Amino acid sequence: MPRSKEIQEQMRTKVIEIYQSGKGYKAISKALGLQRTTVRDIIHKWQKHGTFPGVAGRQKLLQECRDNSSERPQKTPELRASLASIKVIVHDSTIRKRLGKNGLHGRFPKRKTLLSKKSIKACLNFSKKHLNDCQDFWENTLWTNETKVELFGRCVSRYIWRKSNTAFKKKNIIPTVKYGGGSVMVWGCFAASGSGSLAVIDGTMNSTVYQKILKVNVRPSVCQLKLKRSWVLQQDNDPKHTSKSTSEWLKKNKKNTLEWPSQSPNLNPIEMLWQDLASELQQFCKDEWAKIPPERCKRLVTSYRKCLIAEGGQIVFHTTVC
Repeated sequence: MPRSKEIQEQMRTKVIEIYQSGKGYKAISKALGLQRTTVRDIIHKWQKHGTFPGVAGRQKLLQECRDNSSERPQKTPELRASLASIKVIVHDSTIRKRLGKNGLHGRFPKRKTLLSKKSIKACLNFSKKHLNDCQDFWENTLWTNETKVELFGRCVSRYIWRKSNTAFKKKNIIPTVKYGGGSVMVWGCFAASGSGSLAVIDGTMNSTVYQKILKVNVRPSVCQLKLKRSWVLQQDNDPKHTSKSTSEWLKKNKKNTLEWPSQSPNLNPIEMLWQDLASELQQFCKDEWAKIPPERCKRLVTSYRKCLIAEGGQIVFHTTVC
């Protein structure tokens, strides 16, 4: 059912003025031709908030939302708290409606590596230099990288309000840093013709381990993917990749590498494959977990008493020896 026309601010002001003169609800209702419940609501809001949300409240709401969107995106609770500080009390749904009518839509912000000015300049120069390279060059590039695949990680999302086509504006992005955690470290490579080798990294990754991975996986991948003799190896500027020993190994084995700007994972298309891999692995784990037979679970619980006895025996043994 549509709401009735809101009482204008001037009428609300009159209600408060008459109330302050000592008149009661009944007298105010009769004097202004308003229902007693309407008079009561206006006075109650005025007593609680010191103001009465109406036309002026909506104007303050719109202005406040515009001001905040020009500075930095905020979550709905933050906007509500900000409005409350200027004595404008509104519901979350009201904020969402007003923002929507003004072209702001709730979206999860994009994540992007936090870059220094030097790194930004390097990425820009790289993009300009290679913008007009022929497609054949990119199709004969072996893209490589390492990543930590997190199978059961905690994914924290934040909802913001932004206008369409502004996802990658600085204020709409959550900065991230490298090596955010995970459970399995892997090295992989791919080219336009398909995916190459994927190596699981055990222990600490250093220059020696990295060179061994290249030795074992690069040539088979190049042959499998049928890259031309002029193929190029892409790698980032991780210290393991640019160390003196790795540089000498690459030179000795005649590996032509693509110059690469620092802190530029968004320029490497393999990052999208890592996202695909993580998603598939998570689903695989969920599927396999669901396939565990009840008999297996039953045996584990049934034998739990033996586990307690064994653990207790070890504790007694160590205590006696000490």
